[in-house]
Amino acid sequence: MMNQPRLRWGILGAARINERLLPAIVEATNAELLAIASRRPGAAAQTLAQYAPQASHVQAYDGLEALLENPDIQAVYIPLANHEHAEWTLRAIERGKHVLCEKPMALKVADIEAIEAAARKHQVRVMEGFMYRFHPQHTRVRELIQSGLIGEIRSVRASFSFMMRPARMYRLQEPVENGGGAMWDIGCYAIHSARMFLDQNPVAVTALSKYVDSGADIATSGIIDFGSGKFAHFDFSFERARRCEYEITGTKGGIKCHVVWQLPGDVPVLSWWTEAGQQCEERLQAENHFRLEIEQFSASVLSGAPPLLPLDDAKANCRIIVAALESAAQGRTVKL
Repeated sequence: MMNQPRLRWGILGAARINERLLPAIVEATNAELLAIASRRPGAAAQTLAQYAPQASHVQAYDGLEALLENPDIQAVYIPLANHEHAEWTLRAIERGKHVLCEKPMALKVADIEAIEAAARKHQVRVMEGFMYRFHPQHTRVRELIQSGLIGEIRSVRASFSFMMRPARMYRLQEPVENGGGAMWDIGCYAIHSARMFLDQNPVAVTALSKYVDSGADIATSGIIDFGSGKFAHFDFSFERARRCEYEITGTKGGIKCHVVWQLPGDVPVLSWWTEAGQQCEERLQAENHFRLEIEQFSASVLSGAPPLLPLDDAKANCRIIVAALESAAQGRTVKL
């Protein structure tokens, strides 16, 4: 085990997500953190000292380009502002780095297509960072569905929300066109998780939003029509009590994932019921989905296997988000 290959990582940004991300890279069995960078003087060093004080060998850069120029770094995580993700993903690819980009990867499908072409040209792996997908609880949900327990899926409901605190108000400073608001922050989770179990292309989206003065949405609800009477309902807000759950209803019963955003020590809870009168609550083993994400992506790069989330998934999610924003802005159903 001591000789296990490790992917050498850098982090482009001292964002708040490093509270979970940075320790996950340090703890991963097949990863090694070499550097973290920020454009704010001293921010990278401060983040490193706060979340991984034991990692004394990690370099802190006051500048993003300096990290990309480090030839020892093989892969980067990009947790910059939403509207910067595509630009810096492309810059990293051009330096030959593999990229795990914090969601959303881009604000336009065309940008993801450009990233896909660049990744192919430079022969690197690129994945959108939906860490929750790596938690085993979703594998268990899929097992229950495949067992036939709830019959054929007819609808999925995904609900994500929390009360916005003053320290997070920056999420509402930009209009939705620039990546601001609830849709690009937590709505992408709702849409992604709603899509997870409906394995067909959607045909239309209808959405309603509440906006703040900047043009950012603070709450949005909507429906994705997958055809054949199958619908996904999404709902998310910065002005409601914390919720991060999804529920799947089939022809014979339903399954609920109670907490999608699992903290490392949380005990996952799933519940299911059937038309026959069965009811069950399952408590699963606690896992760190950030660490599992880093380990899976590292394994993908080291082995040459495809990552769990292909760029087709990123394009599909972005396409629905853009359509939902258009629907809310124009007050009409948008065909896909």
